[in-house]
Amino acid sequence: MSSIKSTMNARPSRFSRTKESITGFFLMLHRVWAFLIRFFKEVWLPPYEFKEVVRQCYEVGVRSFTLISLTGFIVGVIFTKQSRPSLTDFGATSWLPSLVSIAIMKALAPLVTALIAAGKVGSSIGAELGSMRVTEQIDAMEVSGTKPFKFLVCTRVIATTITIPLLATYTAIIALLGGYLNVSQNEGTSYATFMEQAFEPLTFVDFWASLSKAIVFGFTIGIVGCYQGYNSTKGTEGVGKAANGAVVTAMFLVFIEEVLIVQIAGWFR
Repeated sequence: MSSIKSTMNARPSRFSRTKESITGFFLMLHRVWAFLIRFFKEVWLPPYEFKEVVRQCYEVGVRSFTLISLTGFIVGVIFTKQSRPSLTDFGATSWLPSLVSIAIMKALAPLVTALIAAGKVGSSIGAELGSMRVTEQIDAMEVSGTKPFKFLVCTRVIATTITIPLLATYTAIIALLGGYLNVSQNEGTSYATFMEQAFEPLTFVDFWASLSKAIVFGFTIGIVGCYQGYNSTKGTEGVGKAANGAVVTAMFLVFIEEVLIVQIAGWFR
């Protein structure tokens, strides 16, 4: 009898936990949707914080410059180095510049840039806004009559949306430079020949798809970091969760968007 009673008591508790999880999931979706709608409403309304946007672009772009440069160069060198043995087996090392450029321009440059930015910029935005929320600085801004959402959220999202495509373009250039140095060292290919072979297989759709990826990735990183930080709770513990949630969620969404954009671009080819 006691085991039957415990089983009957366990079933309602499991049902209630499942119900709470489902309810919490849909509440989260509602909050995210409301946050997005609020952003698209307020981003077009004055006042326009141009100085803060420029400052955030500096924080996102210039402060990530060294890390992006090093990572892009390493990606170009390593990818070229790893691709050479496979092409050598088929006697097709002359295709190496084309292979490197296709991989870098279509996928690696925007994706690597987005992942680095999600780890560095996304966590920084989440932690910064999270600390401002738990220390009630955002509440103080609202009481004083300023618009914290406009100043803190809109400017950061605009900055990431503008800066990540620029960083992705720079990453592609540096990665191609790393690939050229490796090819030149092993095959003796000239710079002009490498660049001619590198850009020959690329089309307008490839460049447009790569740029679209970078823009979408930048917006995602900014909006996710701002959402996590702006809605942070539970004191200093919440700041850590906001920073971690910004990184994990942004990276997850970046991979999903990568698949979707590649599929859409494939329809236009």
